[in-house]
Amino acid sequence: MSHHIVAAENLSYTYPSSRCGITGISFRITHGESVAVVGANGAGKSTLLQHLNGFLEPTGGTVRIGDYPITRQNLAAVRRSVGMVFQDPDDQLFMPTVFDDVTFGPLNLGLPPEEAEKCAVRALDRVGAGHLRDRPPYRLSGGEKRSVAIAAVLAMSPDILVMDEPSSNLDPLARQRLIDLLKSFDHTKIIATHDLDLAMDVCRRTIVLHNGRITADSATMDIFQNGALLGASGLARPLRMQGCPVCGAR
Repeated sequence: MSHHIVAAENLSYTYPSSRCGITGISFRITHGESVAVVGANGAGKSTLLQHLNGFLEPTGGTVRIGDYPITRQNLAAVRRSVGMVFQDPDDQLFMPTVFDDVTFGPLNLGLPPEEAEKCAVRALDRVGAGHLRDRPPYRLSGGEKRSVAIAAVLAMSPDILVMDEPSSNLDPLARQRLIDLLKSFDHTKIIATHDLDLAMDVCRRTIVLHNGRITADSATMDIFQNGALLGASGLARPLRMQGCPVCGAR
C-alpha cells in the first residue's frame, strides 16, 4: 500500500444550493506524478481539489488515499499525507508572524516545539523565505505570501501536494520562482490552474474538466496540441504554443 496514491471513483458532489459541482469523476494518480487539472471558470476544479483533503464530503462515489477511502474517521491521517495550498494565501496565513504560521501545522500534529521549529526553518529555507520569518503575513507581497503558504504545508512533511491556482496574482519573476520550486519537489503534485504554460513546465499529465466532468486525461502535450478539445472546454492553447500576434510565426 502506498499513501502517495490518490484515486477517485465515480466521484460526485452537489452543493446545498442544488448546483452540481462535479459528476462521475474517476482517476488514479500514482507516486511521484505531477498532474495538472485545467478547465474554464466553474468547471469544477476547486470542488474536486477540496475532496482530496476532505474539506468536502462526496454526495456520491469515493476518494482514496492509498488503500483507504477518505472518511471522517481517518481525516486526520489523510491531512497528514495530503497538503493543501489554497488559491488565496490569506485563507492559510492568520498568525502574528510568518514563523508562527509555519510552525502551526507541525505543532498541531503533536511535534515538540523544538522539532516544529526545525521543520519550519527547513520549509522556509526550501522556498527561499527564511528572511521573512519575523514579518507579519499581512505585510508580505503576493509572491511572498504564496511562498510562505507553501512553506506552511511543507513543514508538515506531506506525501502529496494539492495546489489551487498557485501562480495567480504573481508577477513574472515570482511566477518563475514558483515554477522552479515546483519542479524541484519530488512530491506527488496535483495542481489546478488556468496557467497552461505553468502546467507545461511542471506537469507531464493533465486532466481536463468541463461542466463538472472529465473530458480528457492524457499527456499534457497531447492535450495542449488538441485545439478542438481545448476550445470545447473553454480553453486556449498555452501562450508559447500560439502564433505571434504580429507576424503569425510560432
